[in-house]
Amino acid sequence: MVQKQGFSREIRLGDLPLKKGGVLRDAVLTGYQIGALNARRDNLVIVPCYYGGTYEGSLPLVGAGGPLAGGDYCVVLFDMFGNGRASSPSRCHPSQAGHRFPAVTLDDNVEAQRRALQAWFGDVDIALATGWSMGGMQSYLWAALHPQRVRRLLPVCATARCWPHNRVFLDGVRSALMADPVYNGGDYQRAPEAGLKAFARVYAGWAYSQAFFRRGLYRNLGFTDIDALLRFWEQDHLAQDANDLLAVMHAWESADPGDNARYGGDYRAALGAISARTLVMPSRTDLYFTVEDARHEAGLIAGARVEVLDSDYGHAAGAPGREPVAMAQWWRTMAGLLAAP
Repeated sequence: MVQKQGFSREIRLGDLPLKKGGVLRDAVLTGYQIGALNARRDNLVIVPCYYGGTYEGSLPLVGAGGPLAGGDYCVVLFDMFGNGRASSPSRCHPSQAGHRFPAVTLDDNVEAQRRALQAWFGDVDIALATGWSMGGMQSYLWAALHPQRVRRLLPVCATARCWPHNRVFLDGVRSALMADPVYNGGDYQRAPEAGLKAFARVYAGWAYSQAFFRRGLYRNLGFTDIDALLRFWEQDHLAQDANDLLAVMHAWESADPGDNARYGGDYRAALGAISARTLVMPSRTDLYFTVEDARHEAGLIAGARVEVLDSDYGHAAGAPGREPVAMAQWWRTMAGLLAAP
């Protein structure tokens, strides 16, 4: 059961300067808050958004049975630029709509989140930054760019950088979408449905592991066979805007915590600056946020530990509420981190 007592949040940021140049006009960031700051102002938890999702997809993290469910924490679930809720190619100033949407990075998302927290709560530290996939990437970035504010860090099925093989995966799914002639360089007059379906089917082969398909674990998700799973993926992506998907993908593939003036392109220095109590949780069978890459990054963070999700669900093992055993492991680890000084 998911705890639903909360309220939607929105901040209008005006023209937001972007890391890659230019501005995002009339920028809007959205999210959801559950709970309130306590008298000590030390109970704030932030959960940035994952690829293809909205804050609603993170709600299982505050579900019954987890450490965030009892009302002891002020939890802010953020949307992300490009996800169709916050400013996106499909929802933005008319001059930047569709293929005219500017290049937005994870740094821009974190800066917008910082401004939102400042407006809503004033100066406050973050007790825990956590998230799955791109949510975890943003959590890393928070801890690197604001080490004095983030006390605990728990990225799940994520790395701080987009490593080379991860980029190759992204280029493959993007190319499948862009090959649809209806896409027309992003200036489409109707949805590029063939491209969206191809994107979805290629992506599904990466999201789960080989063992997931061999063992028929899709049945645990309510699908009678692989074709039913793939049809679900098609329908899910047909409901999304192609330019939105690609805008967020750009932020994903350009992720690098050292690619800024503070660290001068040195991701090692960026990770080395993290002072949060850190536990990194990759999935044993993740095909693109690999255990090897996660261990390498954790080795650059003082005191960081690695706890591997022992799951055959691949990258999807960390999806909030998707796989009960993995979700229980995330909750146990989160509870231990929050209990630590």
